[in-house]
Amino acid sequence: MFLITLSPMRRDDTLTVSVAGDVLVLNGVALDLGTYTADPEAPQDWIVGQPVQDGGVWYVTLVLPHGADAPEATRFPPPITVTADGPVALG
Repeated sequence: MFLITLSPMRRDDTLTVSVAGDVLVLNGVALDLGTYTADPEAPQDWIVGQPVQDGGVWYVTLVLPHGADAPEATRFPPPITVTADGPVALG
């Protein structure tokens, strides 16, 4: 299970997310959160800070890219609870 907090950021790129167990797939790149270590120097890093697992739940913050005229719902999104493997809708 994942609890994903989104950190909106004005960017022109896009982000696709899916999960499979403890693996988070961001734009096709699989990251095993059990062994993932945050790298603040990584270019285009979508993960903000270090993901933490507590009680079987992964807590992770992801950058949410949006355009210049993004609606308020995109600029102030609620957290997303993910209970099943598969694609994650970000908005």
